[in-house]
Amino acid sequence: MSDSAASPHRRDEEASILHVDMDAFFASVEIRDDPALAGRPVVVGGSGDRGVVAAASYEARVHGIRSAMPSARARRLCPHAIWLPGRYDRYVEVSRELHELFAEVTPLVEGIALDEAFLDVAGARRLFGPPAAIAASIRARIHQALGLTASVGVARVKLLAKLASEAAKPRVRPTGEVEAGAGVVVVEPAHELEFLHPHPVRALWGVGPATEKRLARYGVRTIGELAALPLETMVGALGPGLGRHLHDLAWARDPRAVVPDQAAKSIGHEETYGRDLAGTDELRREVVRLSDAVATRLRRSGVAARTVTLKVRFPDFRTITRSRSLADATDVGHDVADVAAALLEGVDTSAGVRLLGVSCSHLGPPPARQLELLEAGAAPTDPHRLAADAIEGIRRRFGDEAVGPATLATARGLRVKRKGDTQWGPRDEGA
Repeated sequence: MSDSAASPHRRDEEASILHVDMDAFFASVEIRDDPALAGRPVVVGGSGDRGVVAAASYEARVHGIRSAMPSARARRLCPHAIWLPGRYDRYVEVSRELHELFAEVTPLVEGIALDEAFLDVAGARRLFGPPAAIAASIRARIHQALGLTASVGVARVKLLAKLASEAAKPRVRPTGEVEAGAGVVVVEPAHELEFLHPHPVRALWGVGPATEKRLARYGVRTIGELAALPLETMVGALGPGLGRHLHDLAWARDPRAVVPDQAAKSIGHEETYGRDLAGTDELRREVVRLSDAVATRLRRSGVAARTVTLKVRFPDFRTITRSRSLADATDVGHDVADVAAALLEGVDTSAGVRLLGVSCSHLGPPPARQLELLEAGAAPTDPHRLAADAIEGIRRRFGDEAVGPATLATARGLRVKRKGDTQWGPRDEGA
């Protein structure tokens, strides 16, 4: 089947979707804030045996270090690397500044992570010129305003734009030298398949290790080889949903639009511990700590949840989840903790717990707050909700560690869970 016969898109459509991806974002922010780190192998992530690499400077990548690599392996590859635990709040701050730059170009910005986003610039061409020029201008603005570098892919569809931004990035050559990237790569509609088909099949969204192995049985290792398979074969091998999805992507058919300001579907926190937790009291304290943090984020996002989910990972990496739905939506930490603790009671934790997580889903409007001065005959406000409102007011004024559940109190103050504080593994393996 020819692509021209299969594709609903005309090949003369202009490429107007940008994928902007910051180069070694976390490491680059650290180097920018501390110029003494420039030119040195910098690694951001969890430094312990259970940690992972979040980002590595290109000087560290010369030694083979990559994002998501286990920290223990990274330390063996480059013993003299400078390890930094990461400052999540700082990266969020810089990411906001980055998105302010995007908003100056187009309102159609879809954030994918702190360091990457899709932009639809079709409506910005009259003001800023063709998409390729817009991409170059955005890179220049980022460098001038933030002192950081980005790689930008430009294409007609999201998949190709993301692959193009990867192609635009700096590379570590086999000789160990860092080769500057193109900075901007444009995939013109007439050359989409020429660009797409040589990529490995795992570059497609929806292809994980299991699917990659299944496709290998059909001799498929590249996207071009996948595109050559009849649709019927794809559906038979992978099922109608995934089979059709991958077949479309292999022919550069990706109908997804850039959607700004997507509402979160769930809010949660999880933590991997430096040692396995086994004591009931210790696990319950962690449930309270995680639930308190989740409820805080619910309230600050202006939503409440109807479903609470507990996630438990055991020392052998077996992972289970347990969920329970509530009659009424809540944004109160006490309520979330009660449900999560009840779910924990139904789990055999005698072997120890490597990771614990609490999340809330089925989000909607928060429950109505009653006035402080209740009218005669009105039902009293839930005391837990009143306490939660008071705690939130104090935290907004004095910080999250100013007040919280008594069970989180330690000699050094409240042990409050913060978003991103152990994003990449435990900081202290003995804690």
